[in-house]
Parts: sequence; C-alpha cells; structure tokens
Amino acid sequence: MSRTDIYILISIFVYLIAMVIIGAVCSKRNKNSDDFYLGGRKLGPLVTAMSAEASDMSSWLLMGLPGVAIIGGFAEASWTAIGLAVGTYVNWLIVAKRIRHYSSHIDASTIPEFFSKRYKDDKNILSLIAALIIIIFFVPYTASGFSACGKLFNTIFGIDYVTAMILSAVVIVAYTTLGGFLAASTTDLIQSIVMTVALVVVLFFGISSAGGWDQVVDNVKSLPGFISFNSVHDLETGKEISYNALTIASNFAWGLGYFGMPHILLRFMAIKDARKLKVSRRIASVWVVISMAVAIIIGIVGFGMLQNGSIAELSDGERIIIEIARLLSTNGVLPALLAGIILAGILAATMSTADSQLLAASSSASQNILCEFFGVKLSEKKTMIIARLSVIVISVIAVFMSLDENSSVFRIVSFAWAGFGASFGPVVLFALFWKRSNKWGALAGIITGGAMVFVWKFVIHELFAGTILDIYELLPAFVFASLAIVIVSLLTKAPDSEVTETFDEVKAMK
Repeated sequence: MSRTDIYILISIFVYLIAMVIIGAVCSKRNKNSDDFYLGGRKLGPLVTAMSAEASDMSSWLLMGLPGVAIIGGFAEASWTAIGLAVGTYVNWLIVAKRIRHYSSHIDASTIPEFFSKRYKDDKNILSLIAALIIIIFFVPYTASGFSACGKLFNTIFGIDYVTAMILSAVVIVAYTTLGGFLAASTTDLIQSIVMTVALVVVLFFGISSAGGWDQVVDNVKSLPGFISFNSVHDLETGKEISYNALTIASNFAWGLGYFGMPHILLRFMAIKDARKLKVSRRIASVWVVISMAVAIIIGIVGFGMLQNGSIAELSDGERIIIEIARLLSTNGVLPALLAGIILAGILAATMSTADSQLLAASSSASQNILCEFFGVKLSEKKTMIIARLSVIVISVIAVFMSLDENSSVFRIVSFAWAGFGASFGPVVLFALFWKRSNKWGALAGIITGGAMVFVWKFVIHELFAGTILDIYELLPAFVFASLAIVIVSLLTKAPDSEVTETFDEVKAMK
C-alpha cells in the first residue's frame, strides 16, 4: 500500500471511529423503544433537516447523479434533480407538520403504526402489510448500501470485496444498534457536512484539472444535445435524442417518492417543536438544490476531464468522483487527506441511508409485526433487546444479499424508491388530507401500489421496451394506487365518527 493510500485510510478511519463513538454516546439517552425508534421526538430543526436529506440522498448524490450527467447529459440528470427538488420542498411544505401533529396526537411512532391508528384498524392488518412492504424493499436497499461500501474499498485499495463489505456493515450496525434513531440522525448531520465538503472540493479541483470553466463549456457544447433541456446525447452513437413530454414526466416523477419514504417521514414525526419545521424546510430545500446542482456540474466537469486526458476512460460513469479523488491524492499529503474526506463522503452518503433503513426495517419486524400484530407483550427492557436484535438479524440478511459484487447498486435503489413511493406515498397523502378515505381504501392503495411496481418493472418494461410505456415504474404505480384508494373508499363504508373527529382535531391544530 502506498503512502498516499495510507493518508486516505487515516481520513476514512477517523471518520468511521467517530460514527461509532456517537452511537455509544447516544445509547445512554435511549430509555425505551420510542427513544430507540423515534429519538423521543426531541430532534432540533437543523438535525431534522440535514438527517432527512442525508438519509434521502444516499450515494446517489455523489455517484449516481454525476454518472447520469456524464452518460445522458444535462437533460436527464436535470429533470430527475428538478423532480427531487420539487418533491423535497412540497413534502416539507404540506406533509411534515401534518404528520408530526397526527402521529403525536394518536401516539404512533412508526409509519405502519400510523396507518393502523389513523384508520382505527384494531386488527392491525394495515400495520402488518405496511411492515412487510418495508422489509421487502428496505432489506435489499440496505444490502445495496453495504455493497457500495465494499465496492469503494475494493476499487481504491484492492481490499477483498466481501471483507470490505462486511467491515463496513459492522460499523453501520454498531452505531445504529447502540444509539438507535438519535445516533442515526446525529451521524446523518455529520455525514451531510462531509458530503458537502466532498462536493465542493471535487468541483473546484475538477474544474482546475479540466483546464478551467471555459474549457469545460467548450467541450460539452461540441456534443449535440449534451446541455439541452429537451434532448440527450447518446455517447455510443454520438447523436442527439429528443425528449418527449412523457419521458420528462417519468424523470420528474422521482419527486413523488418522497411522500412514501419511511425514513424521511420519521424525521418529520421526530422533531421536538413542530413550529420549527419551517426552518427545517428552508435548510433542507436549499441544501438539496445546491448539492444536486453541484453534483450535475461535477458530472459535466468530469466529462471535460475525460476529454483532456486528466482521467483515463471510464467504464462506469458513476466512478467519476472516485477517480477525481484519486487524481487529487497524488498532489501531496494535504490533498491526499482531502481525497480521504471525499471518499469518506461517499461512505457517508451510503451509511446515512443504510442506518435509517435498518431502523425502519427492524421496527417493522419487532414492533409492528411481533408486538402489534401478534400481540406479544414485552417489558421495556425486553423491547429494547428485541429492537437491537432485529437490527442485527436484518443486517445479517442484507450482508448475505450483498455477497455478489456484480449486483447493480442503483438499479436496486431506483426500484426500492419506486416501491415506497407508490405503496405509501398516496396512502400518506390521503390519510392526511382526505377525511372520507377509510382503511379498506388505504389497504387497496398499499397493495395496488406495491404490486404495480413489480408488474410495470418486470412485465410492462419487458413487453413494451422502447415504446411510450417504457417509463419509470413509480409514475404509473402512484396513479393506480391513488385511484384504488379513492374507488375502494367510496365503494365501502365511510369511516366512523371517532376517526373523522380525530381527523378534524388534527386539521384544526396550528
């Protein structure tokens, strides 16, 4: 291992140790399962904002988005980013305060529990189905995070993929198991800072290496459709391919996913003072817009670096930031340490999502299924033990699913995002804003949304590839789930007075 690699490892090692220490400190503040899964609803506005966005962005921000910009050009990356930015803002604007008030009013600490208590589902069928959906989509989602960490260390240092993946998983499991939701949220705040530093350093070093901003612009201007909003540049053929309205809507539809993301909705539920959500919304929205814009520009700058030979040809555009960090590390001790921070940023992006997913999946297994549906009564001490064991068991399953290093990380992320967006997004919106919706409509929405994601992804895509129906599965699944909620709710008995009175009480809250 070279001296440069040692400096990079020092930065990453310090970062990983800090995460575990935070988990140990936070563990002292977990007195019961509500503390473990929701931090006792004590989050401040800054932690709420940045932990929500760090857990949201994952390694998509530092690897996926720049890669999309290199491969597909400005339009594909931008419409996706615009959809995500709009989705972020609207979610904070209309969902955050209402779900904070509602979940607190009915004493719900998880999303499945919120569904059951909102619709007075005494048999907890809604809670069971929602918990199963979370486990189905979050376990492979978590596995993709473990896999991304393993690939990072394998690519940079030549460390065996499986060894690197398991060690990364151990660190994530350690601070999550110790500190629970509070540790995950606190580390997410730090991870968002590390991600921001990584983006800024890569941007300015990349522009310098590409020959300056003017040279970057000249490079992309020479490619038909590369910087257009309504077309993309096909790198294989060198031709410009026009975007139609449905393709734009398909990319824009990524923003719909926010309404159904359990790990983001839980941040809304956990803030200490709902009046501070406006501050959180501003912080989150500004950070998301700026960070995604920088990530897209990095992809364009990376293309310029490829053009002038600063970086050798890439087989995978998503590795552009890794390659820029490698180039930076060759310029001395301080640049090597900065390169380590950049790579730690990629780890941060991955870990900030994986820890939240672990908590959501473990709460579904232990609290929603074991305690609520099967009615197992446990003391607070035993509940905490079961909660931590659930995190470990789910992590072990995710590790086994990550053993194949050739698995596509972002294909899994895209599919899971669609799964949650379609299964939970419409139900959350109707639960918060339509008094006439009932438990049968909610159940129909969850099942229809989840099923349609599978049908569209594995049937429609295969049968109609290259046609107008070849769009991101979240968009049609979200529409079908919404229709199912409305139709089934209207065809079945209206909710009883207790349910509607609670809805009116929450609506009246300021």
